[in-house]
Amino acid sequence: MANTIELEKTFLAKTVPPDLKDCRHKEILDMYIPKSSRHPTVRIRKNGDRFEMTKKEPVEDDASHQEEQTIILTEEEFNELMKLDGKKVRKLRYHYPYNGRMAEVDVFQDDLLGIIVVDFEFDTVEDKDAFQLPDFCSADITHEEFIAGGMICGKTYEDVAADLERYKYVKLFLE
Repeated sequence: MANTIELEKTFLAKTVPPDLKDCRHKEILDMYIPKSSRHPTVRIRKNGDRFEMTKKEPVEDDASHQEEQTIILTEEEFNELMKLDGKKVRKLRYHYPYNGRMAEVDVFQDDLLGIIVVDFEFDTVEDKDAFQLPDFCSADITHEEFIAGGMICGKTYEDVAADLERYKYVKLFLE
């Protein structure tokens, strides 16, 4: 089992980043358990052709500083675990180069279509704290609970529309 600390910032996209369609991408299917939890922290994931189960929790209530424990699964194990009753979310993740960094641009699908978020990971707290909002992003939402994977899973765009409206977010679509 891998146990890591993840430093990241999450932004709402203001526009679709230039040439995003030309970037490498993969489909991600997540299921969070238990379904009865308001904000489940255990995730079963299909990440392209990789399968894993992860528990991810903030360190000292800082959403930009997460402790992550991951177990690699076989496809058979993944398929069995997906039979559990959980909250699901599907997105396309694009790897987008930006100013010497690699952004993960998540284009939500299905009932969350229209939402695009951008994540950047960092090696040090200083790099994370010094990072500036990219021009194709509208707001830093790292500390917003409504957009966290365990909170947005199983919801529709309409369920989070009021939260997005606070940032004057406009639906975005990858053409």
